[in-house]
Amino acid sequence: MTQALAELGSTVSAALAQDFIRAETSRGELIVWVRREAIVPVLTFLRDDPRCQFSVLADVCGVDYPDRPERFEVVYNLLSLSHNTRIRVKLATDEDTPVPSATGVYSAAGWWEREAWDLFGIYFSDHPDLRRILTDYGFEGHPLRKDFPLTGYVEVRYDEEQKRVIYEPVKLKQEFRSFDFLSPWEGMNTILPGDEKATPALTDASASGPAAPSPAAPTPAPKDAPKSGGAA
Repeated sequence: MTQALAELGSTVSAALAQDFIRAETSRGELIVWVRREAIVPVLTFLRDDPRCQFSVLADVCGVDYPDRPERFEVVYNLLSLSHNTRIRVKLATDEDTPVPSATGVYSAAGWWEREAWDLFGIYFSDHPDLRRILTDYGFEGHPLRKDFPLTGYVEVRYDEEQKRVIYEPVKLKQEFRSFDFLSPWEGMNTILPGDEKATPALTDASASGPAAPSPAAPTPAPKDAPKSGGAA
């Protein structure tokens, strides 16, 4: 499999020399990096070339790296049923630069690109219907960005007076609380229920040496035994 992936990588790099950036193999999968502007001809070649025949677009997704100048990676997962092979095509973009839509090559890309736009804010140019698909139409922001607040910007509730769902700024119901994450096995200072039945530990004085035997209690004499100190 490794040899076949290496040969496929060489074929793609030779055919797409101007648009090819690099190729690598990770966990038994071939990953190809291409220029953002050339994604449509690259996907067309991978679909139509007899040596590739990647006729199935399994997924289009995004990855966010806020520290990079081009913070987003757009990932295209392709499957070739004829050769029983998979390939992963990647490109980089930022918040403002659009990525050419792949809907003209794979019709299934329409749904995936709408999802990437909705959740990451990755814009796809020439998309026939680029609008939100998972969040509401009036939603602000993109939930899967790593700089998006976990609480969101607005919250929704049903208003009994207006008889409809309304949007309001997020209001936290309680103040921030500081939680103690110390392990209960290390931070427990009180006696657990049932410990009072356990044998108390030895004191430091008794632990320094062997404990002295306690005097034995006198054995009571039998009732019919003669009393000492009297005449027989």
